[in-house]
Amino acid sequence: MGDRKGKQAPMSVALDIITKGWSTINLRDEIYIQLMRQTNENKREESLQHGWELLAICLHFFPPSMKFHAYLEAYLNKHKEGVCDYGSVPVSHFANHCSQRLERALQTGAKKGVRKPTLEEVEQAKKAIFHPSMFGSMLEDVMILQKERFPDRQLPWIQIVLSEEVLRLNGTQTEGIFRVPGDIDEVNALKLRCDQWIPPSDCPDPHIPASLLKLWYRELYEPLIPAQFYQTCVDNYSNADAAISVVNRLPDINRLVLCYLVRFLQVFAAPENAAVTKMDVNNLAMVMAPNCLRCESDDPRVIFENTRKEMAFIRTLIQSLDTSFMEGIV
Repeated sequence: MGDRKGKQAPMSVALDIITKGWSTINLRDEIYIQLMRQTNENKREESLQHGWELLAICLHFFPPSMKFHAYLEAYLNKHKEGVCDYGSVPVSHFANHCSQRLERALQTGAKKGVRKPTLEEVEQAKKAIFHPSMFGSMLEDVMILQKERFPDRQLPWIQIVLSEEVLRLNGTQTEGIFRVPGDIDEVNALKLRCDQWIPPSDCPDPHIPASLLKLWYRELYEPLIPAQFYQTCVDNYSNADAAISVVNRLPDINRLVLCYLVRFLQVFAAPENAAVTKMDVNNLAMVMAPNCLRCESDDPRVIFENTRKEMAFIRTLIQSLDTSFMEGIV
């Protein structure tokens, strides 16, 4: 698959293959078979590298069938030791990364929704092979990333430090907080530092950590409120009991992260703060709903109608969810 010299750029070829595998279930095992052939005892380093990269990227978007799973798992296990490295190609690193991706793909299934994979998503999946980021990852992966540094934390480090930085910079008394974007260069610089585990310390204004915090929520590989709960949320956007029931049924890490966010927003929704920031509960819900819920439809009418319901659902949580149990949880 990676041997042919075509006119398309390598990442465009990868996107074509991934899109076919993601959209056509019956092609998935055949794609993995071809990639196993390409990476098995291949003495051409460039081809070997491309094959392993594409295998890792594919596992980011779709799993093999249950019938083929054992074969792929055994193949990856066979290449996990350092003796399998060939020339400049770290085969063992690829195999271990792919093994983790395979396990996760079997739990979560293929990329959710009806929107096809994008080139940006493919490039992010490739980058994550050697440079795992807190952005664009699963919540579970973010917790694994920080486990060695913060073994006792129950919440993502980046969520805590950015939220606390917004508060430290007097965000509760800053007009347009979460609505006014931070300087893009400053936001990008802060993102780079956070991915190096450097806490923010010299931000000139709260809009910068606030913008990056929204970006982190928005770029999660799976939305904070997973897709299987989406329809229940928009169907019960004004029903407090039903909304709280959804929160209680979320996976543990999603529930804790969402409750921390809602507790954070409840501080800003307090009348004495909203009077200064001009960000009451309606405005807060409007800017935060797209970072928590993702409409998987590509029908503009559905998207338009659900946008209002998504906002109302988040507003209901801010107004009704008891987050007192989050006191002291980090």
